Amino acid sequence: MPKYMQLGSIPPKRHTIHPNVPGYRNEGIYYEEVITTQGFGRAYSIVYHLKPPTRVVRVEAAGNSKIELADWKTLRHVHLKSSRLEPFGDPVTGRIPMLINADVILYRCRPSQNQAELYRNARADELLFIHQGSGRLLTMFGSLSFRPMDYVVIPKCTTYRIDFDQELDSADTPQMLVVEAVGDIGFPPRYLNPDGQFRLGAPFCERDLHGPSELLTEDEAGEFPIRIKDGDDWTRYIMAHHPFDVVGWDGMVYPYTFNADDFEPITGTIHQPPPIHQTFQASGFVVCTFAPRMLDTHPQAIKVPYAHSNVESDEVLYYVRGQFGSRRGVEIGSLTLHPHGIPHGPHPGTIVASRPAKATDELAVMVDTFRPLRVASAAVSLDDPNYPYSWLE
Repeated sequence: MPKYMQLGSIPPKRHTIHPNVPGYRNEGIYYEEVITTQGFGRAYSIVYHLKPPTRVVRVEAAGNSKIELADWKTLRHVHLKSSRLEPFGDPVTGRIPMLINADVILYRCRPSQNQAELYRNARADELLFIHQGSGRLLTMFGSLSFRPMDYVVIPKCTTYRIDFDQELDSADTPQMLVVEAVGDIGFPPRYLNPDGQFRLGAPFCERDLHGPSELLTEDEAGEFPIRIKDGDDWTRYIMAHHPFDVVGWDGMVYPYTFNADDFEPITGTIHQPPPIHQTFQASGFVVCTFAPRMLDTHPQAIKVPYAHSNVESDEVLYYVRGQFGSRRGVEIGSLTLHPHGIPHGPHPGTIVASRPAKATDELAVMVDTFRPLRVASAAVSLDDPNYPYSWLE
């Protein structure tokens, strides 16, 4: 989890009366809400509201979003040219599923309109990679600014709205890769010392993480719908008071950003394995950042990844920026799936071409899963059927 943070007004001790401004309506107190992880056993935050966060006007079904899977019978490499998606929906309804298993769903999103309703994921942590665009994530924890190449980590049950700075029908339409995780998204334990601090030598540290900067404290009564995702089902929860009515909070559960350009790559004299690029992990998968870096310095080094078989994982690469030294034919915004059981590696000619290179300018996000991924039917039209044969001379 990120470091402990405090914002706004909180009482000296937990679970004690936090008196509000003298003469303020209600019962003369702010109302405590505890947000926990893994029951009450792990990280938590405590939030103080103007009104109890339980005041619901109405609850109604809001549909189903069960993902249909492609009816593919073959085990093969997949190349999804997702940059060809047309802008669609808002930052929530415009998420197009690409790949899925029991632990994670990968979506691409190019919204064409602003977010219509507040949104909450009731079961999954979310990781948004902001490929293009900037703006603010608005939550009860406050306002969190984001910029291109930011990872935005949103704990489950966080109600939020995304406001982009850009016009959504323009040429620079925002783009996101969305990772929906059944388990908690955290950091690799090997990066942390026994005291919970990032170790010296880890590829990033607490200074690179950024939480909300200011509270919103919306004091407004009425009807405020929240669109809640509960697995495949959607519910609309209409609250009697704006849910961002928070005067203060503290803890270690809150949304935060980490920018991919702040990742400090670890290099060696010869090629290092993918775990050195790891950034996040959750139950059933890891996320890695392939950031610009110096290449291997041994005079005989092969400077692109060696061919390997994914024995226990499926590998997904999302291509963000630069020239990809080990690949031919991929585009910015491409998603490649190299599944378990069959080898993959550098394309022909890339080994020799890499020999004189001193550094790489590529940026890519990798998601490695430990259970097989399936392609969503919504992604089939983006598939390059010739990709499995692209390693032929």
